[in-house]
Amino acid sequence: MTTVANGMAKELGEPLAVNRKAFHDYFIEETFEAGIALTGTEIKSVRKGNINLREGYVRPEGGEMWLLGVHIAPYEQGNIYNHDPRRRRKLLLHRREIAYLTAKVKEKGLTLVPLRVYIKNDVAKVAIGLARGKKLHDKRDAIAERDAQREIERALKVR
Repeated sequence: MTTVANGMAKELGEPLAVNRKAFHDYFIEETFEAGIALTGTEIKSVRKGNINLREGYVRPEGGEMWLLGVHIAPYEQGNIYNHDPRRRRKLLLHRREIAYLTAKVKEKGLTLVPLRVYIKNDVAKVAIGLARGKKLHDKRDAIAERDAQREIERALKVR
C-alpha cells in the first residue's frame, strides 16, 4: 500500500531517515517503536524526509522520554509558524516501557539512540534502540567483515 504526501509516494513503514552512525558506533540490544509528538510544520517536513538523526539521542526525564539532538528542517511554506529545528520532542511510549528503559539506562550503562523514522498508519514513528557502545577494535572487526563479504559477493558475481 502506498501513501502520497506532498506529491511524494512513500511505502507505508518505509524509513524516511536512518541513523547509520548508530549501527556503526553501538551494538543494538533491543528496539522499541515510539510515536513522536510533533507540531504541524514538523510533520510536514518529516513527511518530505527533511530529518537528520545523526546526533540524536533519547533521555528519560520526569517519567517521560525525550528525543534530543534531532534536526528537523523548517518547512518551506511554514512562515511565522515554523518550529525550532533542534527542539526537544516528546516520545510516546507506554508507562511500563518508559520504566523498563529508564531502569536499563541507569543500571547497565546502556544508552538510547534513534535508529529510524518512518510513517505507519499516517503517524510518524521512531524506532529507538537500547544500545551498548562499541570499542575501536569492534568497529574494525565490523569493517573487515563487511569488506570480506563484499569480496565474496564480487567473486560470485564474476562467476
